[in-house]
Amino acid sequence: MSQRDPLFRYIAILQMLPRAPHSLSTTTIQLRLEEQGYKIHVRSTQRDLEKLAERFPIERQSVGGASRWNYVANYKSDLPALDPATALTLVLAEQAVQRLLPKAALERIRYKFESARKYLQNLQDNALSEWHNKVKSIPAGKSLLPAEIHPSVWEGVTDALLSEYSLDVEYQNRVKNELKSYTLHPLGLVNRDSISYLIATVNEYETPLMFALHRFRSINPSASVYRPNPQFDLQVFIDQGAFGFPVQQSPVQLRARVSKEIALTLSETALSMEQRLWPSEQDGWFNLEATVAHDQQTLWWLKSHGAGVEVLEPVIWREHILLQAKEIAARG
Repeated sequence: MSQRDPLFRYIAILQMLPRAPHSLSTTTIQLRLEEQGYKIHVRSTQRDLEKLAERFPIERQSVGGASRWNYVANYKSDLPALDPATALTLVLAEQAVQRLLPKAALERIRYKFESARKYLQNLQDNALSEWHNKVKSIPAGKSLLPAEIHPSVWEGVTDALLSEYSLDVEYQNRVKNELKSYTLHPLGLVNRDSISYLIATVNEYETPLMFALHRFRSINPSASVYRPNPQFDLQVFIDQGAFGFPVQQSPVQLRARVSKEIALTLSETALSMEQRLWPSEQDGWFNLEATVAHDQQTLWWLKSHGAGVEVLEPVIWREHILLQAKEIAARG
């Protein structure tokens, strides 16, 4: 890329700068520019940043003798400018995530959603301007409101995860209702329905555990050296049933009888890749066989359909459902 294109280099810098409290060093900015094809020295990058700071709300901090740069915390920038397709995508994305993301995360990007809505409202002759009124996203089941997460917790967790440093935290144990102190080494972040979880190893242990973000009572960068886990794979962690509360690692063979309505649903959206459905010869119900995870999540799904599902196997699930039904009947 030609050195005679400073305008595009300036735009590249403006696009990569974070808002406070996050920041980037001059060296990091220079390296990222080189990755984009700009051959520029650190000193020239420093001069570019100084020029841009005269025109934009950019802050310079000196940390350990090195300069670090960021936008002021409340600066709202839209680089690059919105176009109809991008604005529509943002409006539809807001529908999907507003009941999933924590408030602290939504507040950081809410202005983008508002800008996109205003952009579409001002369009006159573009068919996309009314598209968001014709398309809606609704959850399959009852959605709970997101758990309240303190903004400092969200900022601390995401920054530690990205920058790979350990955290000293105070965490409210849900079962024992005790306040515990830990040193956590972040590995991943998962949003499940209305709750966000930090996946991390604890103190000197190697086993990854889950921590609900709304139960953090304090969070600070730790003096302990961060312990990475190169073998950890977040998708494998999920696939192994971490969020399904596994009873055992190996799957089980589910055999059940289901009503016609549930059979129609399963014929379109299968319970697993290995599923068989065929009609019963007598009562209009359907027989179901499927290989499923042996976890609480699958059991909850079966129980949610009440009398529309009769579990035959595994026997432990059948007995659990029958016992629960008897307990409910006894309360009546």
